Amino acid sequence: MKRLLLSSVIASALALAACGQPSGDEEYAESMAEEHQDDAPVSNEGSETAPATEVVSEDVSYATVEGTTVTGYLSRPAGAEGPVPGLIVIHEWWGLNDNIRAMTDRLAGEGYIALAVDLYGGQMAADPDGAQSLMQAAMQNVPAAEENLRQAFTYLKEEAGATRVGTIGWCFGGGWSLNTALLLPDQVEATVIYYGRVTDDRAGLATLQMPILGLFGGEDQGIPVDSVKVFEEALDSLGKNAEIHIYEGADHAFANPSGMNYQPDAAADAWQKTVAFLAEHLKS
Repeated sequence: MKRLLLSSVIASALALAACGQPSGDEEYAESMAEEHQDDAPVSNEGSETAPATEVVSEDVSYATVEGTTVTGYLSRPAGAEGPVPGLIVIHEWWGLNDNIRAMTDRLAGEGYIALAVDLYGGQMAADPDGAQSLMQAAMQNVPAAEENLRQAFTYLKEEAGATRVGTIGWCFGGGWSLNTALLLPDQVEATVIYYGRVTDDRAGLATLQMPILGLFGGEDQGIPVDSVKVFEEALDSLGKNAEIHIYEGADHAFANPSGMNYQPDAAADAWQKTVAFLAEHLKS
C-alpha cells in the first residue's frame, strides 16, 4: 500500500519533476521555455570553479531501464580512505552536459561519491527549444525516470559502497530530487532542492524521513514564492526537518551550472548552505 501511495503521488505530479506551471504538460513546458527564452547551456562561474580537493571521475553504466543501459558520470575524492557518502546528482533541463559533470566534480571535492544521472537517454540540448523537447519526452515516461533513479541509489550503495546517499538537483533536477525522496522516503538520507517544483501534498510529504534543504529565488516566476511558502508550511505542520531559503532579488536558475541566469552572490551563499547541510546529515 505504501509503494502504491508513493507511485500515485509521483505519477499524479509530473510537474514536480521540473520548474514550471503544473496545470498541464504544455503549459508547464511553456512556462519553462519562458524562464529560459534568452538562455543557453554555456558554462558559468558555478561550473568553472575547481573542486576543493582533487577528484577522479569516469563514465559508468549504473542502470538498465526498459532494456537500455544508462550511462552516468561518477566522481569521487582522489585517495579517499574508506567508504564515503554518496550523492545522486540530477541535471537541469539541458541534460547531462559538461557543466553538470563539472558541478559533480565540485561535489566530489567536498568528500562524496557523486553520481550524475541521465534522464534524457544520452541526449543534451543546445538551445531552449531542444531542452523543452527533451524535458517533455522525459515527462511522458515517469516510470522510466523513477526506475532510473531507483537503480542509481542501488548503484551508489552496492557498487560504489556509499555509506549514506543524498540527492541534489537544479530546476528540472531539483524537482526530481524531491521526487526521488518521495520514491525512497526511508532510504534517501538528505535532499537538496534548487528551485525545483514542490508540492503541499500531505500524504506524500508525510512519508519523508530525511532532512530537506530548499533554495529558491524570490523573483522566480516558474516556482512562485507563494507555492514555496505553502510547501514549507506543509513540511512544518508535519514536523519535518526542513530548511527553506528564499533569495530576494534572485531569479530562476540563479545557481544552475549551465546558463546565463547565474547570480554569483546568491549562488555562492546557496553553495555554502548546501555544503554545510550535506556535511551535517551525510557525514556525521
